[in-house]
Amino acid sequence: MTQNRINLITLGVTDLSRSRAYYEALGWVPEEALENVVFYDMGGAKFGLFPLDMLAAEQGCAPAELGNGGMTLAQNYPNEAGVDAAFQAALDAGATAVSKPEKMAWGGYSSYVADPDGHIWEFAFNPYWPLDAEGRLA
Repeated sequence: MTQNRINLITLGVTDLSRSRAYYEALGWVPEEALENVVFYDMGGAKFGLFPLDMLAAEQGCAPAELGNGGMTLAQNYPNEAGVDAAFQAALDAGATAVSKPEKMAWGGYSSYVADPDGHIWEFAFNPYWPLDAEGRLA
């Protein structure tokens, strides 16, 4: 089994209903929704929303210790217009703009938003990484 894989990404959220409404406004469709967790299928991996206090308890720490970390979740798009549309859809769903879409020094086009809990998402067009019809790196 390869070690270069991620099976599940779980975000700790302060208000599960609010976070679920945000992601579903962006078009995410729940695969499974239980009382304290929601899972979305990502074609071979899962994305989950889980109460922050419960996530902290599982890790044996206080919720304030978790923070949002120095990481970014990213979605690539086939062109700049796709980035612009994703950025606006996120704002319309309740995200906060971190950086507006712009041409990047590395040759692509990118923007950043924070979801309702401050998790950072990048929407990018990378001309060096083509996408297949499902939006996966080709």
